[in-house]
Amino acid sequence: MARSRRRGGEEEAENDERWLLTYADMITLLMALFMVLFSISSVNKSKYVVLQKSLKDAFSGRVLPGGKGIAESEAPTGRVLSPPIPATAPVSSKGVKQTREAESREFQELKRRIDRYTAKAGLSGQVTTKVTADGLLIRLLTDKLLFDSGSAVPNPASGPLLREVGGALASDAAKHPVQVKGFTDDVPIRSAQFPTNWELSGARASAVVRTLITDHVSAERLTASGRGQLDPITENDTPDGRALNRRVEILLPRQATDGPGDTTAKRLVPTPAMEGQP
Repeated sequence: MARSRRRGGEEEAENDERWLLTYADMITLLMALFMVLFSISSVNKSKYVVLQKSLKDAFSGRVLPGGKGIAESEAPTGRVLSPPIPATAPVSSKGVKQTREAESREFQELKRRIDRYTAKAGLSGQVTTKVTADGLLIRLLTDKLLFDSGSAVPNPASGPLLREVGGALASDAAKHPVQVKGFTDDVPIRSAQFPTNWELSGARASAVVRTLITDHVSAERLTASGRGQLDPITENDTPDGRALNRRVEILLPRQATDGPGDTTAKRLVPTPAMEGQP
């Protein structure tokens, strides 16, 4: 309703409903705010495209200036909007079996190469290789071969052996990861350099890793760890048993899976070199 009053002798009309303009603007802005909040509740590119077009058409840049900014900026969560990643096609059981067999052939070839060298060098009793369910395992006894007692410095005599092992690992067509672990017997060491067997076993594994890197095995493939007296392969109650437990193991873990339910390894695509192995 409009009322009239006199001011300075003139009749002036006063509109008491002027507040509706401000109220309408506020409601419009709130609607825009809730639309933005709703759209970012779940990041979806199509929602953003629709939101951008709707706001641009509805307000023409006057209420929400810079309409192009929504399309060109990152999502409010900090993630850049991108098309959905397509689902990975399932691998058939036949394909999994073929990759598993190709990987086993690769392991067998590496095993034969190392076995030929150790037999020729007379080291068959100190170096063993085995293809297991976990992968290719190379076991090196440390006594009179890799390290002196209580030392983590490789013996010069171990150089040719480690070079041959490094060359075999570097030739691995699939470039499997290489896990190097050091082990000791259960006799405490307590030296100034190595307070416990943990430090000694870890230092020996690291020394082997450094040697393999110089033999052209990529450092990105290598990991070193020490297990001390844990995981013995025989009893520690005899000198011969303790000598067997003092060792360094190199494992190339399997990367091909047995099937859809196997999540312990990555699927491996066979390379031409793997397919050509005998």
